[in-house]
Amino acid sequence: LTMELSEKGGVENNGFVQNEAFEDKEIDTSSQEEMPKTCSILVDPVAVEETVLKPYAGMPKEVLLKFSSQARYRVTREILFWLIIAASVALVCATIAIIALSPKCLDWWQASPIYQIYPRSFKDSNMDGNGDLKGIQEKLDHITYLNIKTVWITSFFKSPLKDLGYGAEDFYDIDPIFGSMRDFENLIAAIHDKGLKVIMDLIPNHTSDKHRWFQLSRNRTGKYTDYYIWQDCMQAAGSVIPPNNWVSVFGNSSWQFDEVRRQCYFHQFGKEQPDLNFRNPEVQQEIHDIIKFWLGKGVDGFSFGSVKYLLEAKHLRDEPPVNKSQNAESITAYSQLYHDYTTTQVGLHDIVRSFRHTMDEFSREPGRYRFMGSDDDEKEDIEATMMYYGTPFSQEADFPFNFNLINMKNLSGNSIFEAVDLWMKNMPAGKWPNWAVGSPNAARISTRIGKEYVNVMNMLLLTLPGTPVTYYGEEIGMENIASENVSEEHISSGPVVATLPGKSPMQWDGEVNAGFTEGNSSWLPVNSNYRSVNVEIQRSWSNSTLSLYRALTLLRNNELAMNRGWMCYIWSDSNVFVYVRELDGLDTVFMMVLNFGQESTIELKAIVPNLPSEALVRLSTHSSNTGKVIITQLITTEMGEGLVLEYKTKKPVHTMEAFQGKCFVAEKACYSKALNLLYKNC
Repeated sequence: LTMELSEKGGVENNGFVQNEAFEDKEIDTSSQEEMPKTCSILVDPVAVEETVLKPYAGMPKEVLLKFSSQARYRVTREILFWLIIAASVALVCATIAIIALSPKCLDWWQASPIYQIYPRSFKDSNMDGNGDLKGIQEKLDHITYLNIKTVWITSFFKSPLKDLGYGAEDFYDIDPIFGSMRDFENLIAAIHDKGLKVIMDLIPNHTSDKHRWFQLSRNRTGKYTDYYIWQDCMQAAGSVIPPNNWVSVFGNSSWQFDEVRRQCYFHQFGKEQPDLNFRNPEVQQEIHDIIKFWLGKGVDGFSFGSVKYLLEAKHLRDEPPVNKSQNAESITAYSQLYHDYTTTQVGLHDIVRSFRHTMDEFSREPGRYRFMGSDDDEKEDIEATMMYYGTPFSQEADFPFNFNLINMKNLSGNSIFEAVDLWMKNMPAGKWPNWAVGSPNAARISTRIGKEYVNVMNMLLLTLPGTPVTYYGEEIGMENIASENVSEEHISSGPVVATLPGKSPMQWDGEVNAGFTEGNSSWLPVNSNYRSVNVEIQRSWSNSTLSLYRALTLLRNNELAMNRGWMCYIWSDSNVFVYVRELDGLDTVFMMVLNFGQESTIELKAIVPNLPSEALVRLSTHSSNTGKVIITQLITTEMGEGLVLEYKTKKPVHTMEAFQGKCFVAEKACYSKALNLLYKNC
């Protein structure tokens, strides 16, 4: 093999010049320039081959292809390719597995306590003595300070306020006493800007007799003729004889004669609140339109109240008396009849489900699930209450509000246990519980059971599984105002006067009118203890009711075992109620020892064999005890004292045979320390 070398001593590299260019190029023979002289030498072919095929930067495609087809490059490339494919498949499979095994995230109405506001008593912004929507907006920082993210505002519809605003005159407007629709829109925007959610009341059962629908119905105008329940009444000796013996919740006949229509209309509550006729499809559609209107305004959920009264029996038979020997003429009280024909009629839950379907139309946007609660207190009939959860195939309310802890007739460790157990053992599988210790329709904790039990009741509320509901003012231990300070001049409907002492203005500070209003007076008197029981002063005390409440909400929000773990009953007697919260995979357990009676000592070590000999006091109603280590052999608590104990164990209570049937979990989840995540198949 020979190679031509130029006299200039170099090998000519034409690797970047296309061959065609050389072949087509003509040599100018007329050129007088002398061509370089060449000579031939013998070269080793193997050496040339190695020189030509050695990779170098900028190789042309033809040269590169010669190397890429070689085994050492092809195999390496294929190995890398299949490794990438395998890693991608593994990543996708791992992602699918994590999604499949991960428990459902708690929704916003499960993750946070709910703060219930009676708007007329929360904060007055315009000095007229009445709380309003702007006042609520001014005080949103208080709600975030409590570590709460859901606000429940009770009724603010335009109303004659015959029953504190629950008989609406216009479902599409704000009562002027609370502000304007613009004020409401600003409030919704401010609530959402702070990352909060808002629930509002809706009472679909009845309207005010001032409502436009009723005025049209009493005049038999078009479709509105049958919007309400009308029946002919017999008249004798100048008095009206009602169609049957049905009695109003407020007492006396639930039928009222109307002079315009010359018939009786039906009212389950006051005579100023006629019941709508829910057997009329057009009435049902009106309520659906109202729901859509407010959801369109940005409301995140509804509490539907008085729904058990939506339907009445069409046959209008007399309801059976509780005391069969009682003279029928003397029956005037609601408690004197069994209400077989005026509550929870067949078809009721179809209507409730239809409300759910309408709300679901607004829940399709990610992160905008619309909550639905039902605010019906069945008291003695727990099975009827549980029906509002719906069925496994057809959902109704996310939960019916639970008033068991309010309805207790006496306070003890056993009565608390019975109230909790009644709900937990009857709640359908997979549903979510909730708890309330105060409401607009009940006396405040301090007045109902004693102010020494306020802190331990809040501790119970915020450590039970499920969603806690706090009525405004309970976080500082407000008390009812004296009944003699309340009279019917404060409201025009007598039967609801009894609930007014628990609706006194919120106590913000020690200034005049407790900081509720800058006006000369408030619609109800402020409690005389406002100088020592108010938000401002309690924020500065480490041992205050407010400080403990805030510490409890923080504990609930930050500890997995508290917000979605197991609850197991440990012990209850006339004085104490003891239970634990724990989560599979976590060795940290929280034990609540709550005293609802007199001073008591219990031997916990004898009840829970695997209990460690020592436990940390994570929180206490006596702030000086917080952070201490106590011996678990004997634990003594004073009247109204509560302890949140923290300890570690490898043997959680819910796995012990002795406690089978005493443990409950709503949204089951397990914790993996290795992966630092929750999973559900455990």
